[in-house]
Amino acid sequence: MRLGIDLGGTKIEIVALDAGGTIRHRRRAPTPQGDYAATLSTMRALVDDAEARLGLATPIPVGVGIPGSVSPATGLIQNANSTCLIGQDLAGDLAALLARPVRLANDADCFTLSEATDGAGAGAPLVFGVILGTGVGGGIAFNRQLLAGPNAIAGEWGHNALPWPQAGELPGPTCYCGRRGCIETFLSGPGLSRAYREAGGLSCQPDEIERRAKTGDATARAVLTGHAERLARALAMVINILDPHVVVLGGGLSNLEELYAEVPRLWRPHVFANHPRTRLVQARHGDSSGVRGAAWLWPGGWTG
Repeated sequence: MRLGIDLGGTKIEIVALDAGGTIRHRRRAPTPQGDYAATLSTMRALVDDAEARLGLATPIPVGVGIPGSVSPATGLIQNANSTCLIGQDLAGDLAALLARPVRLANDADCFTLSEATDGAGAGAPLVFGVILGTGVGGGIAFNRQLLAGPNAIAGEWGHNALPWPQAGELPGPTCYCGRRGCIETFLSGPGLSRAYREAGGLSCQPDEIERRAKTGDATARAVLTGHAERLARALAMVINILDPHVVVLGGGLSNLEELYAEVPRLWRPHVFANHPRTRLVQARHGDSSGVRGAAWLWPGGWTG
């Protein structure tokens, strides 16, 4: 048995997984906004409650998915859109509070680990996991192990420039990271909504844009076609560098059904191979993948 926590901007979720990957306990709580100490207390309360409900007398492993990463240089949190985490020793503080070791990973990495372990990428040697939501993130798993680098940013494709830019795409929208034209600014949910507004559509969410496209809205149809083409270019760049066996999509925009047929067709001119064989699939575990992957950060368990 192991525990996984997904530390999100609006909610904190905990699950307990058994050795076969079955969820034995699950609970969510609101994330205390901008309050680091309260965030720690909420995570402790969730862990205490889980162990009490499971009837566990001894502590079990805890993995945590975070909206950022741990800086290898300082051991402190960096690049977190939950800004109260930035500069904090989250791993050390939480380990002291829970009286056990804690493993942290970026939430996109946790998503990728989950899908590579027993999800849509199971059995594939090299998996690139993609989150298309409020932001755009990615992770890399090789033989069910996360790939980590010296900067703890492996898979951060969302903060590269959109490749092979077309007319009207330069210099691109401003990104929170301080640059312009990042993939995230085009392919995130807010990016898709902005593209629809700029094309003359109403202000609405991606699922409504998809509904409008299906009911004959020509503007919505054109925007979704452009979105698929941009995603194809962005993923072609990843394929040319990494050559993954499987690309798994998660996040709210992964529910756009047409992506799975259109994007592989559209990436062909940009992939440096005559017949690209990389598969594009939707996440098997949906919005549970991140928290499940956090639990899988302890692949062999912890003996205390």
